Amino acid sequence: MKISTRLMLLVGLMSVLLIAVGGLGLRGISASNAALQTVYEDRTVALGQLAEIQRRMLTNGFLVAAATLDGTPEVVAKNGAGVEANIAGITKIWEAYMATQLTADEEQTAKQFAVARGRFVAEGLRPALVALRANDLKEAQRIANVVLPALYGPTFEKMTALIKIQLDEAKAEYGGALSRYDTIRLASFVSIVLGVLLAGIAGFYLIRGISRALAQANELSHAIAQGDLTTQVNATGKDEIAELLNSLVEMKDSLTRVVSNVREGSESVATASAEIAQGNNDLSARTEQQASALEETAASMEELSSTVKQNADSARQANQLAMSASTVAIQGGEVVGQVVETMKGINESSRKISDIISVIDGIAFQTNILALNAAVEAARAGEQGRGFAVVASEVRSLAGRSADAAKEIKSLINASVERVEHGTTLVDQAGSTMTEVVTSIRRVTDIMGEISAASNEQALGVAQVGEAVTQMDQATQQNAALVEEMAAAASSLKSQAQDLVGTVAVFKLSPAQGSSGLRRSAPPAQSAAPRVAAPAAARSSLAPAKKPAIAGKPQALAAPAKSAAPPAAKPSPKPAAKAAAAGGDDDWETF
Repeated sequence: MKISTRLMLLVGLMSVLLIAVGGLGLRGISASNAALQTVYEDRTVALGQLAEIQRRMLTNGFLVAAATLDGTPEVVAKNGAGVEANIAGITKIWEAYMATQLTADEEQTAKQFAVARGRFVAEGLRPALVALRANDLKEAQRIANVVLPALYGPTFEKMTALIKIQLDEAKAEYGGALSRYDTIRLASFVSIVLGVLLAGIAGFYLIRGISRALAQANELSHAIAQGDLTTQVNATGKDEIAELLNSLVEMKDSLTRVVSNVREGSESVATASAEIAQGNNDLSARTEQQASALEETAASMEELSSTVKQNADSARQANQLAMSASTVAIQGGEVVGQVVETMKGINESSRKISDIISVIDGIAFQTNILALNAAVEAARAGEQGRGFAVVASEVRSLAGRSADAAKEIKSLINASVERVEHGTTLVDQAGSTMTEVVTSIRRVTDIMGEISAASNEQALGVAQVGEAVTQMDQATQQNAALVEEMAAAASSLKSQAQDLVGTVAVFKLSPAQGSSGLRRSAPPAQSAAPRVAAPAAARSSLAPAKKPAIAGKPQALAAPAKSAAPPAAKPSPKPAAKAAAAGGDDDWETF
């Protein structure tokens, strides 16, 4: 069973016992509170109410007796008012008393007291008040001395019984509270003793199991700290301490494998460090050649950049000229459009004039008819109408001439209208042609704008390529410095590998693990000689391969240039060590 489960069970058991004891205590407190509340509300308050009722009844008797002895109207009125007030007060107090919790015996006695009190008021107090108000002092004295004492006796007896009932009930409540107290105290004591006993037993076994397992874990940890990896521990159980012991055993086994691997790899690291130093020297020479090639490339890129900038300036000027021509063509198109509108207006005016001439021709025709009618009427008139006939003849002559002139003007206007329509057609064609010219000029302007933008982008790209080449040059110089640092790091790595061998010698391993580690460390030392000669064969093929790559792919230089500087800022000998361990010419060329 896990420790957490055991602890949860122990805490759960203690919690159950605590809840039980607390529940008993709360129950006892609640019962005591209820008993005290009953004693106060139903007994103590009731005793006060009964005592007050008894006092007021005695006061009523005294007031009646005093009034009979004095006999004056003032005293009779005053004492009568006091008696009435006491009767009302007693009734109110009695109603409050009857509202409390009553036992069966108490309720029966209370009913008997109510009957006796009713007789005391109806047969004693009120007749006495009537006699006093009637100034019948003799009758009042008789009632006060004979009737009231006789009626007060049963009332006092029942009142005494009620008071005794209150005292008996209070005593019974007290006895019940004492009994509950003894029961709860005994149950609480038994629960506490049982809880302490169970907690002690469970705690003893829990502490013993934890302490034994922790002692084994401490022993194993101390042995590992001293470098002794041969200690064996048998972990039993399924709790957290057993899991801790199993984890420590796994850690010891893993540490044993790590130490064995470190012993195996230390010799290989020492051999590889020498190969790395030789390879770094070869890499330094190739890096210098690459740096010179990059300087030449940077100079060529500067010349190309100046040429591209000049082309961009020329394209920009041509774009500006094309934009100016486009503006002029647009203005010409607007003027031609205005001419077209003007010709259309002239054509409309010519048509209106032709219509007016037609009207004039019609008027001349009607005038001729009227003149003909006038001549006919003049002929009928004879000599009296001769002068009128001459005038009509002249009017006909003028009407004929007006008609001829109108026909000639109409023919001229029709010819003008035809010419205007022909001119309008030509102007429309000129406007369409001008629109096409403007559209063509706009296309030329757009093309020139695209050429200008492309030239600007090309100039920007060439500038970025130049910057990339410059950055590559700087990165190459940094790589040269890095190679020198890597050579120094390789020498330091060799000395550190020797120190590592001495460091892991502190750990004690089993004989099988130690001998296998020494046997596995031998092959890297035997293959060291062929690897040293590998970088020399790659030196002749490095320089020719770099220049075509730079000249053939200028577009790919901008992206690598961004990451050229970071490798120089964080040198690491791991890639070189892997390349040296592989043992081939292509490894150094790929680097």
